[in-house]
Amino acid sequence: MIFTCPICNGKLNKLNKAYVCANGHSYDIAAEGYVHLLPPNKMHSKVPGDNKLMVASRRNFLEAGFYRLFSDKLNELIREYLHARNPIILDAGCGEGYYTGRLYDDLTAHGFSPQVYGFDISKFAVKAAAKKYKTIDFAVGSIFSIPVEDAAVDCVLDVFAPIVESELNRVLKPSGFLILAVPGERHLYGLKEILYDSPYENEYKDTEYAGFEFVTRVPVQDDIQLDGNQIIMDLFAMTPYYWKTTIEGSERLKQTNWLSTQIEFDFLIYRKVK
Repeated sequence: MIFTCPICNGKLNKLNKAYVCANGHSYDIAAEGYVHLLPPNKMHSKVPGDNKLMVASRRNFLEAGFYRLFSDKLNELIREYLHARNPIILDAGCGEGYYTGRLYDDLTAHGFSPQVYGFDISKFAVKAAAKKYKTIDFAVGSIFSIPVEDAAVDCVLDVFAPIVESELNRVLKPSGFLILAVPGERHLYGLKEILYDSPYENEYKDTEYAGFEFVTRVPVQDDIQLDGNQIIMDLFAMTPYYWKTTIEGSERLKQTNWLSTQIEFDFLIYRKVK
């Protein structure tokens, strides 16, 4: 168990119904199997993170298979860079668990014996993840104060979640790997053409992070066609554009029943050096 107490930072032990640290702080295990490790004083709102609608939309869209090529490539990259057959892996910002769950199944199928953990700031997302993926330990937590021991993890994956380099570095073992997924330049450009009068490409940049050595960039891209307004709105609800689009842009999308768009992830791989 790599989770830590958000009050005293002590190691948590998992009991039948709670996680408990040596100082007696206790955190109940929810019926779905997750633990809440986000103190109220570290919550930026009453209910932080994705809401129920966004979580449901994300699950509907991802399980329809439109981003499966990204999940498959992520699994392949993690197998390539893992050195241990019984690795400890952390999904930072795991959402409803699609990438986390498929990674666990893929590693197990390839002869690994992984310990996989995931956390997200959204209680609704973690609840959905824990309810479906029973072999993975999930927690509600913040990437700005990750509830995980120092140098506990062989590999951290971060798919479109905030990047807090000091915390990601802290939880990794020496020479451990960080795999980031960031949107490529033309990711969802077809969606933007409907939402915005002046659609824009995403910025391409090579980013250095303190304590990490950049290893490589692996682009993955395809075109998808979405038939039906519901699946289009599911995609919209799981993107940042959900919060940034004007009423006029949202209304145009509500009238759209067919969408063809590019999808593009760049996987950035780093090795911890200190």
